Amino acid sequence: MFEKRALPRREVLYLGLSSLIGVIANLVNKTHEPSPPDPLPRQEGRIRGAIATRFGIRIAANAKVAESSLKARAATKGLIYGAASQYKTLSSNAAFTRRFLEECAILVPENELKWGAVRPSSDRFDFTQGDWLARFARKNGLLFRGHTLVWHAYLPDWFRETVNRQNAEQFLTNHIETVVKHYAGQIHSWDVVNEAIYPPDRQPNGLRKSPWLKFLGEDYIDLAFRVAAQADPQAILVYNDYDIDYDTREQEAKRKSVLKLLERLKAKKTPIHAIGLQAHLSAAETRFNPNKLRKFLEDISSMGLKIMVTEMDVADRELPYDYKIRDRRVAQVYEDYLSVVLDEPATIAVLTWGLSDRYTWLSKHRARPDKAPVRPLPLDRDLQPKLAWHSIASAFDSRSLTVF
Repeated sequence: MFEKRALPRREVLYLGLSSLIGVIANLVNKTHEPSPPDPLPRQEGRIRGAIATRFGIRIAANAKVAESSLKARAATKGLIYGAASQYKTLSSNAAFTRRFLEECAILVPENELKWGAVRPSSDRFDFTQGDWLARFARKNGLLFRGHTLVWHAYLPDWFRETVNRQNAEQFLTNHIETVVKHYAGQIHSWDVVNEAIYPPDRQPNGLRKSPWLKFLGEDYIDLAFRVAAQADPQAILVYNDYDIDYDTREQEAKRKSVLKLLERLKAKKTPIHAIGLQAHLSAAETRFNPNKLRKFLEDISSMGLKIMVTEMDVADRELPYDYKIRDRRVAQVYEDYLSVVLDEPATIAVLTWGLSDRYTWLSKHRARPDKAPVRPLPLDRDLQPKLAWHSIASAFDSRSLTVF
């Protein structure tokens, strides 16, 4: 028998227990049967066959699983499922909002908490849209994530002319204190530092040549975590990065640099609790090595860190026009990746960067040359489950319940 004990708030957040309340009761809820996707012309049979041979396309026998929400299936295995979305979408599309609440246990503001959104001027903060999303999450029983406190991108226009070596620490500290305190007690986890590693910049320790590195040196990373921890001692604090998924020379170098960074932070007793794997994957990429990814995750876990998949999607840019081929390959990528990540007990959450193909950054930033609508997410443009949804659901179902 297990001894009953009160759980510290951060442990509750790790386990996602707040997302379990009301979720288990929804296990019998049914999602709609997938409707026909966007009408796209078929490719010639020989092209379909060539792609199937190249990628070894297969769908597991249990891919068409008994249906319930992704959040419910995740919760039964001690996981949190959720997605990123935006104020303008959730506040204007009632049908999408209903589906988001059916499927998700946690909301990630896509842009509304970044510097460029909350800092209209050097001496003013604007939390209007972030506050709307926080209220929406609270009202609907969702967990709420913070993304992101320190990043080299999406900085406001005034930043370049205002921030310098003399005042950078003050700006960084003030920004983190103000934003984190504003949402203290409402946040499940913060992406404190985002994408600080980029070996092609040829900086010491593989660090990215960012304004923060230029002004403050590597210590800006430790500083950011310490300020965030002081402003909200209960939030899970995350280092978040991309391109650490495939068996390529570049991504192997990045994995090594990320591990070294985490080791240095742990040696300094930096208050870091988890790593975020963005997992922006490509359906055309075949250099996936489950053993190398598994070893990377084991190394992270050995440091006492939790693991979150924070921004998952699967780009279909280089696949044929035929949506059936694309959907099968995208689903297979979800299945292959999650089967490895969810096998690691330190993994606590899977978050997709969007829920429906209707609203995805890939439509603009990874658009297809043939102009076909991209199909990287669990739901199609009509908010119906695709094969990707079933692959994610199956991955949750297959996970061993080891966290309780």
